[in-house]
Amino acid sequence: MKQKTMSIRFNSRSIFFGLVALSTGLFFGCGNPGTKNEVKTEKVEEPAEVSAPTTQELSFKDKEGKVLPLSALKGKVVFINFWATWCPPCIHELPSIDQLRQSLKDHKDIVFLMVDVDGDMEKSSAFMAENKYDLPLYIAEGDIPAEFLGQSIPTTVILDKAGKIVERLEGSRDYGAPEIKKALEDIASGS
Repeated sequence: MKQKTMSIRFNSRSIFFGLVALSTGLFFGCGNPGTKNEVKTEKVEEPAEVSAPTTQELSFKDKEGKVLPLSALKGKVVFINFWATWCPPCIHELPSIDQLRQSLKDHKDIVFLMVDVDGDMEKSSAFMAENKYDLPLYIAEGDIPAEFLGQSIPTTVILDKAGKIVERLEGSRDYGAPEIKKALEDIASGS
């Protein structure tokens, strides 16, 4: 009789921890942004020598079709968030990114780029408007190097004034936390 009770207790714990693990995975990242979580079955071989684009070669396009090369932002701290409208963790962190941007709106040395990984400017613009976010929306011009965007979204990359990556964060975060604002201000001031 004791064994049966222990087995039931163990199964309940297994289910509980399984659900926690599943929900944590959904909360913190949305898998490969290029496939909307579809599983790729083909093996892709990479050429022996591939040089990834430098930050100076990356460009983004805004709603009006203006192209913004990342090199044009040298001398500024750049907060780049890679996201998609279908990604729950991305949607979860957007209010805090909006809050962070609003708190730094007058800081001329900190720039925000919200990059829709699907490249659907119309859909992402409608999403931003519907949710009343005041975030500068872009799509990538060309491929995004793995040093910026790996296998999951949301991913946030922070560049220093020299254009070097100082932070790369995968998964959803609370960007409304005061220490994040202070960290960006410190990077901007060279501290």
